[in-house]
Amino acid sequence: MYIFDSVQKTKRKFIPQFEGKVSLYVCGPTVYDDAHLGHAKSALVFDLLVRVLKANGYDVTYARNITDIDDKIIKKAIEQKKDIKTITDFYTEAFHKEMSIIGVSRPDIEPKATQSLEAMFELIQKLIDSGHAYKTTDGDVYFDTSSDSKYLSLSKRVQDEEDKQERVQSSSQKKNQADFALWKNVKDGSVTFDSPFGAGRPGWHVECSAMIEKHLAVPHAKYGVDIHGGGADLLFPHHENEAAQTRCGTNHSIANYWVHNGFVNINGEKMSKSLGNSFFLKDALKEYDGEVLRFYLLSTHYRSNFNFNTTDLEVSKKRLDKLYRLKKRLFGLAQNDEKTPFQEKLLEALSDDLNISSSLAIIDEMISHANETLDTAGKHKQLKKETISNLTYIEKVLGFGVKNPYEYFQFGIDKDTKIKIETLIQQRDEAKKLKDFKLSDKLRDEILAYGVNLMDTPQGSFWEKI
Repeated sequence: MYIFDSVQKTKRKFIPQFEGKVSLYVCGPTVYDDAHLGHAKSALVFDLLVRVLKANGYDVTYARNITDIDDKIIKKAIEQKKDIKTITDFYTEAFHKEMSIIGVSRPDIEPKATQSLEAMFELIQKLIDSGHAYKTTDGDVYFDTSSDSKYLSLSKRVQDEEDKQERVQSSSQKKNQADFALWKNVKDGSVTFDSPFGAGRPGWHVECSAMIEKHLAVPHAKYGVDIHGGGADLLFPHHENEAAQTRCGTNHSIANYWVHNGFVNINGEKMSKSLGNSFFLKDALKEYDGEVLRFYLLSTHYRSNFNFNTTDLEVSKKRLDKLYRLKKRLFGLAQNDEKTPFQEKLLEALSDDLNISSSLAIIDEMISHANETLDTAGKHKQLKKETISNLTYIEKVLGFGVKNPYEYFQFGIDKDTKIKIETLIQQRDEAKKLKDFKLSDKLRDEILAYGVNLMDTPQGSFWEKI
């Protein structure tokens, strides 16, 4: 397996620290608002990476944090006159629900900042004791960037005096402009946490380093984790500062491989709430099936910037429709897990730095071949077995085609209408059993009046939106 290391700027053969085992840490959401398409893209990329690692036989431990200490959270709590936990619990639950709809599995470990304060205190104290951090007379604790000869080795950049190093107001007592907060003394009467350094709040960057040490780092290992991931915008300053803290506060580097996904653009602009073009995932889910969004957001290579637009989304949906139409042709047949050359070819493509373009082309070719052969061969048992096995493999490794094919084509019909249609189908089934074909035909006409197609199969009657 090969992964593009965004720090070394090259594709590297993946070799974990411990044979057969992989540790992966990804920076998760700050839970003060609804998830947007950028959150969805990042979550999908690393969900795919975990699936591909597992398909290659690795035992994966995947951690993605929840940032529930942040000035934006406190501001929203004050505005809504609610306590912080109410705010963070609400948006954490919403995040989990929406990620589930697009097929993102929960990580093995999901640490919260509020549950990791002791680990932060321990790391900060080590940095102070080793001379890599200092406390100001104001009670703040800063990392001394001049004490780290390797600082900026991740981002390969020259420090800009205007670079913002933290999400809280800077201090005039910093030794260097580049120094960043590990702990901020807070005296404005807002939310604080007790610490050995005084009441206050942790700096943003220290959270992830501490969580990795607490949950994933192994004593005497060379790296805290095998792979560290996140959005491309996190490389500097967030990941740069994480790496510096860990390097100076522990006996190892924070990660061996760095993986960063590209931005999501809307109308050619980087998606940003400050630009007013932040397309919330919940809004997209009102218009499109979650799996359609998954397929679309993963259809471009993860390192590329993604330009979200409804025209391309509709084209992408038609591509996914083809997979479901094939699945519908085989619906009701027994599952099959036999290995096929298609599966080996697909995994080979995905193992090449998650090459999604090649992977989708391989899937398109399989769908076309299966349809052509089924058209000519009719009840070709071996082909059907292989195709079912291939579809099952796609579900497992890519998360596509996981639904009942008839239900997939029902998207856009509201819940009440679905209940009415299902009730009419049950009544029609009863009429057919009683050989009341006049009533059966009448009920069929009522069902079709909802703008759907009705299919009678050996497994029962199914319907889909026209």
